[in-house]
Amino acid sequence: MQYVLIIHEVESYPAWKAVFDQAAEIRKNAGEISYQLLRYDDDANNIVHFSQWSSLDNARQFFESPELVEIRKNAGVKAPEFIYLQEMEQALL
Repeated sequence: MQYVLIIHEVESYPAWKAVFDQAAEIRKNAGEISYQLLRYDDDANNIVHFSQWSSLDNARQFFESPELVEIRKNAGVKAPEFIYLQEMEQALL
């Protein structure tokens, strides 16, 4: 499986979340399969978005698109860090 880990600060979590939710269909059409949202324990405006993708090429194309750059700007995202990951192993303990 392929995953993307995004770490970013947002100006306001509620404002960012509204834009994130509105983009659900766009993300799905681009190849996002599932996601988890996490936040820093001591700062609700530091967000971690961990998602599974149909391919890393699809994910890169989506996250680097001019459309998404504009969406991030409108959502108040500050300096996102994108980490593209290939699964090596998974287990339940």
